[in-house]
Amino acid sequence: MPETPRRPVGLSGTRYGNRPTMKDVAARAGVGLKTVSRVVNGEPGVTPETERRVQEAIDALGFRRNDSARVLRKGRTASIGLVLEDLADPFYGPLSRAVEEVARAHGALLINGSSAEDPDREQELALALCARRVDGLVIIPAGDDHRYLEPEIKAGVATVFVDRPAGRIDADCVLSDNFGGAREGVAHLVAHGHRRIGFIGDMPRIHTAAERLRGYRAAMEDAGIPVEDAWMSLGATDPGRVRRAAEEMLSGPAPVTAVFSGNNRVTVTVIRVLAEQARRVALVAFDDLELADLLQPGVTVVAQDAAAIGRTAAERLFQQLDGTLVAPERIELPTRLITRGSGELPPAD
Repeated sequence: MPETPRRPVGLSGTRYGNRPTMKDVAARAGVGLKTVSRVVNGEPGVTPETERRVQEAIDALGFRRNDSARVLRKGRTASIGLVLEDLADPFYGPLSRAVEEVARAHGALLINGSSAEDPDREQELALALCARRVDGLVIIPAGDDHRYLEPEIKAGVATVFVDRPAGRIDADCVLSDNFGGAREGVAHLVAHGHRRIGFIGDMPRIHTAAERLRGYRAAMEDAGIPVEDAWMSLGATDPGRVRRAAEEMLSGPAPVTAVFSGNNRVTVTVIRVLAEQARRVALVAFDDLELADLLQPGVTVVAQDAAAIGRTAAERLFQQLDGTLVAPERIELPTRLITRGSGELPPAD
């Protein structure tokens, strides 16, 4: 005869998964279920002595209110989901924290996860959060087709896209001015005498990479400088690929005298390559990075305000939930050029 599976038992003898219920609290306190419900939900109609007994039973049993029933009654879970691209990317730290602070101010819990830059994983994660009845989603998209969210949005799930716009649906999005920031950064190099300027960026299908490349091209065109194909390299941000791209630009009879790096992951590898060069090469980086001011020279950057992006997106989400928004909007936040020395180096030749 097969054995009945037993629940795991903890060191203290507690059986995991066997949570106390309101019925347990009522039995211990010697009161009815309705009385326990009133105490748990802060409702009137309970004497101080009875409330004390119920609270003592709650504390002794470790009872926690089950919010599932409240969800069914109110239709809101007081939770929102955040779908990030890469949890390891330092850009998303302040962004995530800002979203969480706004959520907390609205009495909501933040649940986050990473798509690992995989569109299928993004869809799986977003729909899993919807299945858990989150009230809204803040998404850094990995894919370019978000029609899978249309039924959820029609059902009332507030949705805001961050860093990149949604694909093939009309939805709120909060972005940095990627084009304008890149254009300003490259123009800064031009102003310091550079004409052979390289650009190393992320995958061309990614909105931010494409916009930053467009800004690079615009600044070069503004200065009347024809761009050579050998000066541009877009692709994966892994160190091997970026190193090869940088070394190719820096070699040959007419190497670039300056580099514009498209994001913080690219910049880290570019800094290592430039440190190995016999001549000094100017650098302006899109995205600030930790310790950039301590290097010699310090790294000149086009900085995004990740916290402001996250805060703006979360506030927009709760405005949707409150019913105060009508039509989706595209909100672009300005970038800031921070000069520290690397972008002010003159051409070496």
